[in-house]
Amino acid sequence: MTEPQIPVTEDELHAYVDNELPAERRGDVEAWLAAHPDDAARVQSWRAMADALHARYDSVLDEAVPKRLEIERLVRQPRKWIYGAVAAALAAFIVGGGAGWVARGVIGSPSTFQNFTVDALDAHRLYVVELRHPVEVEASERDHLISWLSKRCGYDVKAPELEVTGLKLVGGRLLPGPEGPAAFLMYESPTGQRFTLYASRADMKTTHMHYASSNGDGAMFWANGSVGYVFSGAVDKERLNQIAHLVYDQTEIAGG
Repeated sequence: MTEPQIPVTEDELHAYVDNELPAERRGDVEAWLAAHPDDAARVQSWRAMADALHARYDSVLDEAVPKRLEIERLVRQPRKWIYGAVAAALAAFIVGGGAGWVARGVIGSPSTFQNFTVDALDAHRLYVVELRHPVEVEASERDHLISWLSKRCGYDVKAPELEVTGLKLVGGRLLPGPEGPAAFLMYESPTGQRFTLYASRADMKTTHMHYASSNGDGAMFWANGSVGYVFSGAVDKERLNQIAHLVYDQTEIAGG
């Protein structure tokens, strides 16, 4: 099989994985993959992650909403629950070629970063809508919060100062991570918009930030040493990127 004269684009690779590539271009893509093992490996990892996501969550998406939550809708403002988080996470990674997000430039098994990123997005969507218990330890106990999370997570957890962007720390909680406990911090703007930082040890190595958006939320992902980070919030990429870089600067040494 000869290599196609027209180079294959990354969008075409995503379309190939999602079975959305025009039939007349499929042969060219397959020839390209045969001649470019690095791209072939990326495609294989994207497919493996998509399969893992489907295996993990397809049955959950078909479940009925619990009666308790139906009652809550009658007395409180409608809110997204875990099923919405799962659907949005699937959309972020699978629909429209999204399966390649974060995989670009990341060294690690598909299951490792799949679990990490899905867990971070699930946690963000689950807790930002909470009115009474959005965090376990409030910002008024900041020193205790950071000391506790650092001890449990096994590295120096930092709560970045983001006041310059208008965000104040709400507090944080301890969550399960892919390779141990995860630190989860929440920030809030004067208008009530919330952002979260999820950090945990993970077998991934990349200093490059990657962006994804789905269902009205955006997320920036990167890893520093043995610690991975996901900063989630507004779908506005420019604002999210600005804040995420402040977070990166203040956590660069912590994760090493």
